[in-house]
Amino acid sequence: MINTTLCYLEHGDSYLMLHRTKKKNDLNHDKWIGVGGKFEDKESPEDCALRETREETGLTLTSYRYRGLVTFVSNEAATEYMHLFTATAWTGTPIVCDEGELAWIKKTDLLGLPLWEGDKIFLRLLEEEAPFFSLKLRYEGDHLVEAVLNGTALRVGE
Repeated sequence: MINTTLCYLEHGDSYLMLHRTKKKNDLNHDKWIGVGGKFEDKESPEDCALRETREETGLTLTSYRYRGLVTFVSNEAATEYMHLFTATAWTGTPIVCDEGELAWIKKTDLLGLPLWEGDKIFLRLLEEEAPFFSLKLRYEGDHLVEAVLNGTALRVGE
């Protein structure tokens, strides 16, 4: 079992996205995702989101919200509990990320990028200002086979 965070920095109609291109053996290789990573010992979700954002972007979050818990179940990897955040204010100077290329992407253009199918579900929930949610995503390989939002199954693969 793995605990991670993912944060979408929001500026106007855009999110700061990370195109994962630089790490070897990266499960997210060539995908566009927010910034984040694995918990370190004794970290809370907020601690991890702040640290990972600072490490990957050089920015220190000053206004952020804990938006939901996403449970990833896979036939190829350990179960992952991803704590999802959005941020609207920060300080600092952006740095070059050692995991990929950072870019501001208009929200209307996100679905045209290589994303995980499940990410499209929670990005929609963020855009709809959904209250705090629990989303379970079950993958077989790269294929999303089940999505359950707050205990209710969603249709996938259509």
